Amino acid sequence: MILVFGKTGQVARELAAEETVTCLSRDQADLTDPAACAEVIRAHAPVVVINAAAYTVVDRAEAEEDLATLINGTTPGVMAETCATLGIPFVTLSTDYVFDGKGSSPWHPDEPVAPLNAYGRSKQVGEAAVRLAGTHVILRTSWVVSAHGSNFVKTMLRLGRARERMRVVADQIGAPTPARAIAAACIEIARQLIADPEKSGTYHFAGEPETSWAGVATEIFTAAAIPCAVAEIPSSAYPTPAPRPLNSRLDCSTLETVFGITRPDWQAGLKDILKDLGERA
Repeated sequence: MILVFGKTGQVARELAAEETVTCLSRDQADLTDPAACAEVIRAHAPVVVINAAAYTVVDRAEAEEDLATLINGTTPGVMAETCATLGIPFVTLSTDYVFDGKGSSPWHPDEPVAPLNAYGRSKQVGEAAVRLAGTHVILRTSWVVSAHGSNFVKTMLRLGRARERMRVVADQIGAPTPARAIAAACIEIARQLIADPEKSGTYHFAGEPETSWAGVATEIFTAAAIPCAVAEIPSSAYPTPAPRPLNSRLDCSTLETVFGITRPDWQAGLKDILKDLGERA
C-alpha cells in the first residue's frame, strides 16, 4: 500500500485514482502536528509514503511564514525520518520557487537555491530536512494545473468569459505541469525507489514546451474557444505580496536518465483538463 498525505489537492486527487493508494485528509493527518503524522505512518505500515500535501497559498505565506514552514518544512522532515526508521522510501513534492529566477537557463537540481518568497523558503527548509533522512526523492515541479482545486487554468476560464481582454504577465517563463502527470511520475518513482534506494536524490519534473503565463492564457482561450484577447504585461505591472521568479525553467534531464520519466506535453494535458471540465478542446 502506498500512503499519500493529501486528499483534496491537485496531485493528491490524481493519486487517489490509483488502486494501491490510500490518501489521508487533513482530518486524518494534521500537517501542523509532525508527531501525529509520524504516528499515522507507523499505524498504516505502507511500502512507501508520498507527501502531496502542502501549504500552497503563496501570497498569504508572506504573513504566515511560520505556519508555512511548519507544514512545508518541519513536518516533511519528520515524515522522512519516520520512513527512514521503518526502512521505507519517502517521496515529496517541491517547487521551482526555491530558485531566485535569475538568468534564462533551465535550473539543474544541483544548483544553489535562493528563494525570493516565504513559500519558497518554507519548501527549502523541507528539502534540507528530507535530505538528512533515508531513501527519498524530492521532486520539484512548476505551475501545476488540473481540473481540480484552484489553479491558473480554471481562473482564466472564469475571467476570460467575463472580459474581452485580459492583462497577463509575460516575463515569467516556465511550463505548466499537469497534476495527472505528476501523480504518475510519483507512482513510478516510488516503485523504482523500493527496488533501488540508490536512486535517492532531488529531481525536476515540468511540462514542455516552455512559455509565459500570457502564452498559457492564450492557449487556454484558443482551446476553449473563448474570444478573449491577451495583453502581455511585465511582472512589475502586476505586483503581488510574494515576488515570483522570472525564470522557472527546470532541467528535467536527470529524471529521464535515472527513472526513464519524460516531460509531459502540457498542451495535450490542457486538452484533457478542458474535457474533464466539460469545456471544448
